Amino acid sequence: MSPFSAEIIGTMFMILLGNGVVANVVLNGTKGNNGGWMVITTAWAFAVFVGVVIAGPYSGAHLNPAVTIGLALADRFEWTLVPTYIAGQFIGAMAGAFLVWLLYKDFYAGTPDQGAKQATFCTAPAIPNKVSNLISEIIGTFVLIFVIYYFTDAKMGSDKIPIGLGSIGALPVTLLVWVIGLSLGGTTGYAINPARDLGPRIMHAILPVAGKGGNNWGYAWVPVAGPLVGCAIAALLLHTMK
Repeated sequence: MSPFSAEIIGTMFMILLGNGVVANVVLNGTKGNNGGWMVITTAWAFAVFVGVVIAGPYSGAHLNPAVTIGLALADRFEWTLVPTYIAGQFIGAMAGAFLVWLLYKDFYAGTPDQGAKQATFCTAPAIPNKVSNLISEIIGTFVLIFVIYYFTDAKMGSDKIPIGLGSIGALPVTLLVWVIGLSLGGTTGYAINPARDLGPRIMHAILPVAGKGGNNWGYAWVPVAGPLVGCAIAALLLHTMK
C-alpha cells in the first residue's frame, strides 16, 4: 500500500469498528443493545489497534489529522505530506461510516431515537456548552498527542538494538485511546479526531438513514477545532521543553 491508501484503509477499519460498536450498543434490537460505556470505549480502543496494525507499516498509521498536524508541528513529519494524509483520513472515515450504516440498516429503521442514530456517526456533548465542550476536546487531544510524542521503540542490550514488535507495536496507542475514553470521554464522546467526527457527520447528512434528524452543524466545529488546538498546544509544550 501507499501511505495514502494505507490511511484510507486504516481509517476505514477504525471507523467501521469504532462507530460499529456505538451502533451495536445504542440501536434497538441489536444483541449488544445497552452494553454501556465500557463496551464502547473498549471496542473503540481495539478499533484503533486494528487501524494501526493495517496502516502502520505503510504510513505510520496517523488515522487522524490531529496526529498528522501534531507530528508536523513537532518537526517529525513533512508538511508537504500533510494534505495527502488528511485526505486519506477523511475518505476512510466516510467509507467506514457508510459500512456501519449498511450493516445496521434494519436497526436504524427500528430505532425512533434520532440522537442515538446520529451518535453512530458523530459525537455530541453530554451537556451542551460550546466553551466547556471545546476545552474537553482540547484536553483529550492534548493528552493523545503529547503522549504519542514519547512513544519509543523497544530496544535490547547496551547497544540499544531495535526489536521489531510487529503488530504488538500498536498496543501503546490502543491503551492510550482506551484511557482517554474512560477518563475524559464522558463529556463530549471524545472525538479527538476531526476526520473521525466530520467525515461520518457528512455521511449522516448524505445517507438515507431511516428517520434521522438533523446533523447539529452548529456543534460540528467543536470536534474539529478542539483537536487542532489540542495538538498545537502539545507541540508548543514539546518545543518549550526542548
